[in-house]
Amino acid sequence: MQSRFRLTRSEDFKRVRQSGKSYAHPLVVLVAQPNQSQNIRVGVTAGKTVGTAVSRNRAKRLLREVMRPMLPNLASGWDLILIARPKLVTASLEITHDAVITLLHRAKLIPSNGS
Repeated sequence: MQSRFRLTRSEDFKRVRQSGKSYAHPLVVLVAQPNQSQNIRVGVTAGKTVGTAVSRNRAKRLLREVMRPMLPNLASGWDLILIARPKLVTASLEITHDAVITLLHRAKLIPSNGS
């Protein structure tokens, strides 16, 4: 994922976590909040409940790879945080893709007929 699409500052993560709307799935949680710019920014995180550092990094890589091709189709002007859950470590790319698509539909960030 290109750096202009990344949410990196801890202040931004805190702001989105505190005042954003969250959508849960057994594999991942999506927290979305509108921002003041026309860009969409995505932050990915995995807590220690996900597992070891290797497991957390794998979960984050999966989420970034799922989001990369979807960025042009998403509604602009949003900050998103994807939070990995422990089951994500054993999930495949296809299952992760379906989970993220489901959450984005629920958040109304992508049209119902596209993916």
